[in-house]
Amino acid sequence: MARTFDAENFLRHLTHQPGVYRMYDEAGDVIYVGKAKDLKKRVSSYFREKVDRVKTQVLVKQIADMDVTVTNTEAEALILENTFIKKYRPRYNVLLRDDKSYPYIILTDHQHPRLGFHRGARRTKGEYFGPFPNGAAVRESLRLMQKIFPVRQCEDSYYRARSRPCLQYQLQRCLAPCVNVCTDEEYAEQVGFAKQFLQGKNQQVIDELVAKMENASAALDFEKAARYRDQIAMLRRTQERNSVTGAQQELDVIGLARGNGVTTVQMLFVRDNHLQGSRSYFPKVPADTPDEEVLRAFLLQFYLSDTAGRKVPAEIVLPLDVPRDDVLAEVMGQALNRKIRLLQNVRGERKQYQQLAHKNAVNALESKLNQQSTMNRRTSALQQVLELGVPIQRMECFDISHTMGQQTVASCVVFDQNGPKKSDYRRYNIDGITPGDDYAAMAKALAKRYDNAKEAGNIPDILFIDGGKGQLAQAEKYFADWGDDAPMLIGVAKGESRKPGLETLIMAGSHETIPLNKDASALHLIQHIRDESHRFAITGHRQKRGKVKRTSSLEQIEGIGAKRRQKILQNLGGLHEVKNASIEQLANVPGISRALAEKIYYSFRDE
Repeated sequence: MARTFDAENFLRHLTHQPGVYRMYDEAGDVIYVGKAKDLKKRVSSYFREKVDRVKTQVLVKQIADMDVTVTNTEAEALILENTFIKKYRPRYNVLLRDDKSYPYIILTDHQHPRLGFHRGARRTKGEYFGPFPNGAAVRESLRLMQKIFPVRQCEDSYYRARSRPCLQYQLQRCLAPCVNVCTDEEYAEQVGFAKQFLQGKNQQVIDELVAKMENASAALDFEKAARYRDQIAMLRRTQERNSVTGAQQELDVIGLARGNGVTTVQMLFVRDNHLQGSRSYFPKVPADTPDEEVLRAFLLQFYLSDTAGRKVPAEIVLPLDVPRDDVLAEVMGQALNRKIRLLQNVRGERKQYQQLAHKNAVNALESKLNQQSTMNRRTSALQQVLELGVPIQRMECFDISHTMGQQTVASCVVFDQNGPKKSDYRRYNIDGITPGDDYAAMAKALAKRYDNAKEAGNIPDILFIDGGKGQLAQAEKYFADWGDDAPMLIGVAKGESRKPGLETLIMAGSHETIPLNKDASALHLIQHIRDESHRFAITGHRQKRGKVKRTSSLEQIEGIGAKRRQKILQNLGGLHEVKNASIEQLANVPGISRALAEKIYYSFRDE
């Protein structure tokens, strides 16, 4: 019998202090998390006789229990709410699915600093510039800077091994400090220009270069003057190409678009007077959720996240047509311990950015809806080909990747009617088999994925196996005693020439083949799933192989030569013990500083 929540008794003993409340369903799962300045007033609003919003009516009917956590301030409640949402992922909260760290440009703290790409924990000493919206923006900036400022971008291992200048020196894209072609002062000068450029001080760099060009010309050093002249020309061309620039030093601009059950939030990132790029987010939004709640949830989850590299600007421009929450900026500022301005009615350059964010949000929404429409059409076509009476809800595909039997990785990708469901993707490290035995690898991967699948309730409707009858046989053997609970098993065999469009479907049991026309929508869906499975497996295998390569020897760590390596191994007893040693244990080895111990420790743990 369903348990009835006694709201009247719960409210009678509820406090008026700020805090966070959690709602549970009959199964004990958290279905909603909220924060309140006054817990009693906020929670009471859910249980009034007349509740207008359909979402609230549906939510209240499912409440079987509630609990609250009292906080000292509303700001503390805000932070705790975000923590609980991230932990429980309640179905009636707006959920932002973005856990990726942002990329930066790093200028290292060396005698001859290096410009490079950085993502993740900031363990390398140096200055970080960004964040950038994606890796492509970082790489494009680095390519541009390499043409303007001859500062090295090579890895330290390559830099230390040079005995003569490399090709970048010949292309006038590096001063070759590795072999002392330039003086330290000349190199430091270019590093300073690059730093100013990354800080958005383009005109200041040009002014300094003009002064140096004139001084070099007056001293009759025309070769140096010509180099400064070329740098000035490239910087001016860069300014002309970058049409979206202005006086906004640090600004985030948010656009919002909704339609057909899809919500798009568009972020524009303005840093150092430049629009560095944008990013589209598609949060999971329960039906009948108003725009102001979507925006509020996005702001809290985006800016209060502990994701590495998340930087909060002083000003955030909101969509014009969304009701404004005046308390939100104050509470966010308290939570983040800095002043934040949430702007809405803006003018001039901010207005242009606001319109641009809205335009990008609408465009991203249309692209997402078109993609969903294509996926629905292809899924329906596959349903017809397989003569299924019910719609396909979940499809999975397995693939195996290895190099001559080493570092074997199996991938499992998941698709639903909206396309790839990347949160459900899984990789499995395969050990304990004969190297190169793909059949045994497939059998192990299936066991790892489906041994507990019945209890979890995430069995797919269709399971694709990338391979011929041999691989399919492993799946048939595994699911032999599942009966009606088993997914439909389909092998995807490549044609004789292995060209796209010649794939054949092999049905489990009868091993009947279903050839598809190369223009068939169903085949395009299968190719998409198969290619995604292959990509995911290859990526996992390369990461595993790279990690083994990086961590196989102490000598590959900067600052560890043959003598130090021998001393570390002697003191700790072997490479296995070194890999498992703590920073303190490593620092206790004679000749190993704390900084070097940290470098050794993290080199065995970072991918």
